[in-house]
Amino acid sequence: MFDDLLRENYRYAAQFSLAGIPAPAAKHLALVTCMDSRIEPLAMLGLVPGDAKILRNAGGRVTQDVLRSLVLATAFLGVERIAIMQHTKCAMAFRSDEEIRAELSVDHAEEASTWEFLAMPDPDAALAADVARCRECDLIPSCVPIEGWRYSVDTGAIAQVIGAN
Repeated sequence: MFDDLLRENYRYAAQFSLAGIPAPAAKHLALVTCMDSRIEPLAMLGLVPGDAKILRNAGGRVTQDVLRSLVLATAFLGVERIAIMQHTKCAMAFRSDEEIRAELSVDHAEEASTWEFLAMPDPDAALAADVARCRECDLIPSCVPIEGWRYSVDTGAIAQVIGAN
């Protein structure tokens, strides 16, 4: 079922050129963004492999695991600035966790009732909350600037919604 991907990896590995890139982020950046396929984090910011730590999940939300990764990135991987970038036309936007649960298969309704999906009924409020969560984390140095961005999937442009602290 995954043979096509493994064949492509074989070709990739035969020409692998990223060996030797240092673990620290060369541009000292961590970017938290959505898993949406329309987002190309490196290309859209003029970056190359090794420049930044990219953390992706549904909605580009700051979860406990994202905080864990940001703490480790600022402590050990050269990250000195953080951008939280959510985007337009996100499947998580303008809906609630309850609406998401209702759309899941009836077969899984009971299990889904205990899940927090981090839907964003108000995307601007969600972005503000995620930026605040990072800024309030005592394990992320207070000198690390943290911004909130919105990426347009229609134009490719990024708007700064919340400036650096």
